[in-house]
Amino acid sequence: MGLGIIASIIVGGLAGWIASMIMKADTGILLNIILGIVGAVVLNTILSLLGIYAANSWIPQLIVGILGASLLIWGYRKMRS
Repeated sequence: MGLGIIASIIVGGLAGWIASMIMKADTGILLNIILGIVGAVVLNTILSLLGIYAANSWIPQLIVGILGASLLIWGYRKMRS
């Protein structure tokens, strides 16, 4: 059982916001939520290919979301420059 839709939005928004603060990106709340959720999905997929699975609870998914969103921001900046 995963986090659920509401919890995923909350964790994704928080993860995207923290990642935007770390990466000094000027993003709005909607983009923060998208970055957090997509970042968590991307990094969870990468980690599962390596045989690493994050627990389906708030804290591990928040950490994965932050790292995933930071990875997306970094990748976007690299493609733009």
